[in-house]
Amino acid sequence: MRLHGGRTGVRAVTCAELELTGLMKPFSLEIFYGERVAVLGSNGSGKSHFLRLLAGEDVAHTGTVKLGARVVPGHFAQTHAHPELIGRTLVDILWTEHARDRGAAMSALRRYELDRQGDQAFDRLSGGQQARFQILLLELQGTTALLLDEPTDNLDLESAEALQEGLEAYEGTVLAVTHDRWFARSFDRFLVFGSDGRVRETPEPVWDERRVERAR
Repeated sequence: MRLHGGRTGVRAVTCAELELTGLMKPFSLEIFYGERVAVLGSNGSGKSHFLRLLAGEDVAHTGTVKLGARVVPGHFAQTHAHPELIGRTLVDILWTEHARDRGAAMSALRRYELDRQGDQAFDRLSGGQQARFQILLLELQGTTALLLDEPTDNLDLESAEALQEGLEAYEGTVLAVTHDRWFARSFDRFLVFGSDGRVRETPEPVWDERRVERAR
């Protein structure tokens, strides 16, 4: 059963007066283990840089960001290339990289509705199937905090639904940058990165920044 973060009391991410240089004004934030946090806002507002910082990349910033003691971040972006997967079947990848025999591999693939593609090469999959498989790999690597950058971008509805179902079964923390209104509805919390550099939390998805400004 998936744990809802506010009930665990275990901090996964703590930001104190965090400012991404030239992108946003300082903000503080606590995210608890198991929470689903949608990161919303206009392009160029710092959302992807924020995920990259959490993933451990060298992103210019001031203030502090701290991951929980047992938090293992895994970063997914549609732009990531994976030449090491080309020409290899999904079952082979799971066996070689994660010591899953065929039965265990098919069980893992089934959670992301990829069991029918088990004997297909990674590069023969659709974009949506590749995205789901990459997120499955992050999960199997022991990732406890998924950092997803536009995970449903260019996915058809069936692939997006399968991805959402897979994430529902995932017990860790999820932070996702998204412009997908349908996908965002399943999240617990919503951070809006404004074009004015301010980061605000809202009780529901906000796509029109003027609504946030009027509420303050």
